[in-house]
Amino acid sequence: MPPATAAPPALPLDADGILALAARSMFHLFSSISQGMFLVDRTGRIVWVNEGYRRFLPALGFSSIDQFLGHMVEDVIPNTQMRRVLETGEPILVDLLTNKAGTFVVSRLPLREEGEGAAMGDVIGAIGIVLFDHPETTLQPLISKFALLQRDLDDARRELASQRANPLYQQSADGQRRSKYTFASFIGSSPAAVEVKRHARRAAQSSSPVLLLGETGTGKELLAHAIHAASTRAQGLFVSVNIAAVPDTLLEAEFFGVAPGAFTGADRKAREGKFKLADGGTLFLDEIGDMPLGLQAKLLRALQEGEIEPLGSNKLVPFDARVIAATSRDLAALVREGRFREDLYYRLNVLPVRVPPLRERRGDIPALVEALGEDMALRSGEAPPELTPEALALLAAQHWRGNIRELRNVLEQVTMRSDSQRIDAPQLERILREAGQENIAPPTRVQAEPATEAEERALLLRPLAQQVAELERKAIAAAMAETGGNKLATSRLLGISRATLYERLENPE
Repeated sequence: MPPATAAPPALPLDADGILALAARSMFHLFSSISQGMFLVDRTGRIVWVNEGYRRFLPALGFSSIDQFLGHMVEDVIPNTQMRRVLETGEPILVDLLTNKAGTFVVSRLPLREEGEGAAMGDVIGAIGIVLFDHPETTLQPLISKFALLQRDLDDARRELASQRANPLYQQSADGQRRSKYTFASFIGSSPAAVEVKRHARRAAQSSSPVLLLGETGTGKELLAHAIHAASTRAQGLFVSVNIAAVPDTLLEAEFFGVAPGAFTGADRKAREGKFKLADGGTLFLDEIGDMPLGLQAKLLRALQEGEIEPLGSNKLVPFDARVIAATSRDLAALVREGRFREDLYYRLNVLPVRVPPLRERRGDIPALVEALGEDMALRSGEAPPELTPEALALLAAQHWRGNIRELRNVLEQVTMRSDSQRIDAPQLERILREAGQENIAPPTRVQAEPATEAEERALLLRPLAQQVAELERKAIAAAMAETGGNKLATSRLLGISRATLYERLENPE
């Protein structure tokens, strides 16, 4: 007969046996894979140290384990938290410990006596485990990732704190109109964008009327909000009226308000007009070129005298509102044609600000694509689109008759109709053709004409601060184009924090 073979060891069948086996296995596992272990009793006195921990003793001032045993743990291991584990009974699973022996990733676990049934016994000691020494090398990938996340979090906290400190971002308790945008909301670092923001900032410091001129979809209303936000009237209301959207017969009541019982069916209570609502703040008159001639004379008188006469009233009501007007039409041509009052034109055209079309600031398209993509993602709950460099170059080459509004429409269409988050040039070209663009410009790189020697010398003789600021703007624009408008990648490429990048974009001068 063949010799009988021994039966393989079996797992315990009772719960206590399984727990005891698991505890022994875990103890031996940690003892073998950790860098060192030690035990303390319930008083905090060190009672056991494994061989792995021996190599840390010289740095702690001990030549042997026998010298180390018997000491209170906080007396021989600086910065230890073992006493806290003994007092609370709560483990500290992962922690960083730094003392004269070095920096370590450690774990601290309480040891409890056996209780009756499922009850946990009292703490009778604790075990300290050195999981890793020299974490700066052994955990370098994890530490680098954590440091990057921490830096991004710090940048986001600073940006959020600055917004919370700004009263413009605080919710109005009475639900009144407040400014929604600042100059940071006007995305772009191209020369055209920098110039329009410079003019708009200067206008914000004045109380004179501002006239925003530009094609539809260029961001005139956004700039109006930003001018109000940067002005001394920022604490007041920002009241907007789109003249083209209000029927001519209602415009007078919309502007100047209605007296009680002004006409049959009118409310017995007075209804304030937009001029009075904007008292102490800013009144934004959008599409001023569409205002009927009959109302233009009343608007002119209100601006000159600083008072209005509500519809159906014989009383003059004073108001104090700063007026910002905007139009996509050629007001000078309308004046020549007799369709816009010349005196009103001169009254409004005190601080004209021309908002450039998108085709004059093609270098801003990558940053605009990122900002629009993030806004679309916030509204839809999906990830923002990622455009390839070829796709961005294709966008930058187009004429954009509808400007930023048309750009957003194209992005929304291609995002909704794409099965992938990544958008390439053929997908964009198909959307552009379906949107009615027959002549789609091929991707091109715009190259500047070489300057003459005299021009180069004149450029170098400008104030140094101006040259440095210009170089900085070009570097940011180039980095934004290289990274597809991704601000985080841009800040890394330039070696600056994202908060610094936002500051440079908002204040490029």
